[in-house]
Amino acid sequence: MDKLLLRQQVLDRLAQDLEQAEQAARAAHETATHEENIAENKYDTLGLEAAYLATGQARRADAIRQAIAAWRQFRPLPFDARLGLQLGALVCLVDADEQQQLLFLGPVGGSMKLHIGAQLVQVISSEAPLGRALLGKGEGDEVSLQVASSRQQFEVLWVH
Repeated sequence: MDKLLLRQQVLDRLAQDLEQAEQAARAAHETATHEENIAENKYDTLGLEAAYLATGQARRADAIRQAIAAWRQFRPLPFDARLGLQLGALVCLVDADEQQQLLFLGPVGGSMKLHIGAQLVQVISSEAPLGRALLGKGEGDEVSLQVASSRQQFEVLWVH
């Protein structure tokens, strides 16, 4: 599987997210500053609420811009067994029920799901609990993760 293609898909998705966040920020700003939304009494808070929303959307857009910059600079390297799993690793995990999942370990922007052909690839960052647990692991290693009140166990099937 081509990791540079995965990287490009992440960048494409982030660009779409940025466009949506910027549109939402503009719409909220227009609502906040529209003359019909000037407060007539202390209970008329539509303009104030829209201003808070515009600020939140602008912050979200800034965070996405930072993620885009990180992914543009990011160059996934081939797997080095001496170092174990590092950023840029494409890894296949299997759980106790023999369910497999593909993960792409990136710099930021986790919780993104990509489709490569018929395969689903989950993008996670090294800041995520599973990402932290995977760092330094290799093929055949076990990874244990506490999620709420249960412990999840995975085995690293392969790494690319």
